[in-house]
Amino acid sequence: MPDDAEIAGLDPFDLLDQEAARLDHYLAQLPAAEWARPSRCAGWTIRDLLAHLTASEAYHQACLDGEVEALLGDLAAKGATDMDSANAVGVAEYAGWSPGQLLDEWRRLDGDTRRRFRDRGDGTVDTTVGDYPGPWQAFHVASELATHADDVYVPVADDERSARQAWRAQVSRFALGEAKPDIAIAAADGHTQVSGLGVDVKLDDELLVEGVADRLGSSSGLDPEVRAVLSTFT
Repeated sequence: MPDDAEIAGLDPFDLLDQEAARLDHYLAQLPAAEWARPSRCAGWTIRDLLAHLTASEAYHQACLDGEVEALLGDLAAKGATDMDSANAVGVAEYAGWSPGQLLDEWRRLDGDTRRRFRDRGDGTVDTTVGDYPGPWQAFHVASELATHADDVYVPVADDERSARQAWRAQVSRFALGEAKPDIAIAAADGHTQVSGLGVDVKLDDELLVEGVADRLGSSSGLDPEVRAVLSTFT
């Protein structure tokens, strides 16, 4: 069982609410021309990313309903063979929806997901790895929402930036340690030392968060080997 000391004291349900509200407020005011703007996710516009968020709610709901295996079977029947193809299937299913329709649907589904995670409390949910602590899954979902908010350029107010970066670094250290238990992770003074699997690197919080979310490229100055170790997607 992973050590959750890193996320002790954080409320995952509050973080979920905060990040959903941040996305909702921004997207609700987005000018029509901006929906076609490329996001940070290669090949996806901002509208496509909202379609992805909407489609992802099927997984969150399946986690809460105990029906992840059935969902995966449905995705496989539609041609999904891995995470990338499953994401593509989800986006394609909303191809005919307008941004306004997508936002209304995501808002409805996400609101229900967040309410049910909070109601579940310390109980477990179904996931691709089996029964899993609900609060831990809520942390992962909050982190995903925060990453996708950055992907579509949602601004962060100056008075929120420090606290947001801090919790995201905490959750990133937890997620990295959970995904790759053979590495050593030590945090101090806004930096994190990551050692093992052939790397030994000291990172500031921003690089850590981006690395764990697999958002670092060659412009980061980090070797591909380091980026691969940091990413929880590789």
